[in-house]
Amino acid sequence: MRVYNFAAGPSTLPLEVLEQSRNEMLDYNGTGMSVVEMSHRSKPFQAVNDEAQSLLRELMNVPDNYYVLFVQGGASQQFAAVPLNLMKNKKADYIVTGNFAGKAQKEATIYGDAAIAASSKDKNFTYIPDVDKISFREGIDYVHITSNNTIFGTKYNKFPEVDCLVADMSSNILSEPVDVSKFGLIYAGAQKNIAPAGVTLVIVRKDLVDDQEPLACCPTMLKYSVQAKENSLYNTPPCYGIYMSMLMFRWLKKMGGVAEMQKINEYKAGLLYDFIDNSSFYTNPVVAADRSIMNVPFVTGSEEMDAKFVKEATAAGLVSLKGHRLVGGMRASIYNSMPVEGVKALIDFMKKFEMENK
Repeated sequence: MRVYNFAAGPSTLPLEVLEQSRNEMLDYNGTGMSVVEMSHRSKPFQAVNDEAQSLLRELMNVPDNYYVLFVQGGASQQFAAVPLNLMKNKKADYIVTGNFAGKAQKEATIYGDAAIAASSKDKNFTYIPDVDKISFREGIDYVHITSNNTIFGTKYNKFPEVDCLVADMSSNILSEPVDVSKFGLIYAGAQKNIAPAGVTLVIVRKDLVDDQEPLACCPTMLKYSVQAKENSLYNTPPCYGIYMSMLMFRWLKKMGGVAEMQKINEYKAGLLYDFIDNSSFYTNPVVAADRSIMNVPFVTGSEEMDAKFVKEATAAGLVSLKGHRLVGGMRASIYNSMPVEGVKALIDFMKKFEMENK
């Protein structure tokens, strides 16, 4: 019996995608071999790579003046790749709204002047700073944000309007439409909302790659120009992750695309937040206007009760609900692949647990 997996990442995947990957494990598309043993230089895999890129462009309406890259190292490696490629003046501003945003800013200080333009640390990252009130410095190469904060459960509803906006979208990529043209660069680790861990998506405006050189110390593997020239095939890429991304993109298109997923995601999140807000037993610490529709943290107010909740939920087939150590309590990650039925099952369990433990 499959459980409902609320993990923040690696996260759940749609059953039909998993079944298709299982059915094609021994023989992909009549090749007589699996994608996991296929040369990345072969025509069958290049077709996979091309389809994955084409579907992503279609789903996100990526303009022609952007490269779409599939790289390795996770979003954490992009914390270094971004300044190494874009810090031509060695000056950038960061908005720190959580743990990963802070790590990105700290990593960038190795390569240049990476200042914190605004932060929500003063209230334990339970809100998003008002972007209209932030004063960015003159002469910066880019502004960096983390669009959705996996650990603390916040999201941007409005983005800074700057010449080069860089966004880590690891935990909300493809969950709702975004205007890619408003960004210089978007990156996302796949393991939260796209595919298994191992592949990282980079969408970068071509002029940022073609018209400027990366820092002299930038490793070849981290140069966007190298990855773009080789169509993400400079070396052996995470082939299976790209294949799984392709299957997920097909599934998203079948589901109606990103706009339709937004409706489903807002419905799922609305059900869960409404229940929490009307409960005297559970609370969510996030400012209502800044709540994530992907990651929902909640607590009972007692560490012992929280631990009991997680244990009993696991026994009931609702797994990976333990909150991050920086927040505690519980966290339900309800990405694109989490069905509405999973959220309803969680709410039913929460009701039962509340009645039994008040």
